[in-house]
Amino acid sequence: MPRPLATLLLAALGSLAQASPAPSVRVGALAFGTLGWELAIIRSRGLDQAQGIAIEATELASPEAGRIGLQGRSLDIVVSDWLWTARQRQQGQPLSFAPFSTSHGALVVPRDSAVKDVADLRGKRLGIAGGGLDKNWLLLKTLAQQTQQLDLEKSATLSFGAPPLLNQQLEHGQLDAVLTYWNYAAKLEAQGYRELLDGRQLQKRLGIDADVPVLGYVFREDWAKANPQAVDGFLKAAAEARQRICESDADWQQVVPLTREPDSQAQAMLRRHYCAGRWPAAASIPSTAAQTLFDRINAAAGEPAAAIPAGTFWSAPKP
Repeated sequence: MPRPLATLLLAALGSLAQASPAPSVRVGALAFGTLGWELAIIRSRGLDQAQGIAIEATELASPEAGRIGLQGRSLDIVVSDWLWTARQRQQGQPLSFAPFSTSHGALVVPRDSAVKDVADLRGKRLGIAGGGLDKNWLLLKTLAQQTQQLDLEKSATLSFGAPPLLNQQLEHGQLDAVLTYWNYAAKLEAQGYRELLDGRQLQKRLGIDADVPVLGYVFREDWAKANPQAVDGFLKAAAEARQRICESDADWQQVVPLTREPDSQAQAMLRRHYCAGRWPAAASIPSTAAQTLFDRINAAAGEPAAAIPAGTFWSAPKP
């Protein structure tokens, strides 16, 4: 008996749905960044497939390359901070930020250094990861000015550069202190260097008591709204990968080669710092603390005070 036309049509549509490719997510990850750790676990455990998405990863040479790719629409997601995201929204770029970490940097000195506090940076050679608008540098500069009336731009010899180069210069005695990203600070700490201040302590000394997640995934708001399965699937896969890295030794062993650290103590230090900075996916960002931090950064960058633009912090549309 021939099957009704409606039944045949439904069967055909079902086959097409099953054959349709999973939504792709183009992710840019730094060659030396921890997003690469998460992507490795997502790939090995099939976490993207479990969420019905396909991740296309691109290795980046610098954070700036990722930002350019995101703004040029050749990438969908990169890792950055919400302070940069907010400034981009002020300039008309509709970017949004989903947090994952409170770890973002530290000021490191040799163990036997005479530098005990910010005031001791006067006359010293200070290496700074990133550019002149790096969030850690703006916070340190603000702290020195507000608490010590110390203008580090005039009172210290500054060197801006890539984290690996700065670590090397510190190790060779060419710098007295380094303000660098948390993972490079952890590597130095494992070698016996002393962490003077980390990003959270910088914030607290500026009167920001609540923890504010700084690092997260940044993407275009219009892309996220047009591709809810892609962004939601990626965030869930990444969250599970972070959990596995911190709670499963077997998964951590897959990550170890990506740390590029042969020393087991350095590997353990990296894992400890990475896990200590995790931000719960369902936690709300303290709005007052975030606004205070935004005000401090704007003032240090010579920009006028402004409210954090609506939409900076991603909130998935309600069905």
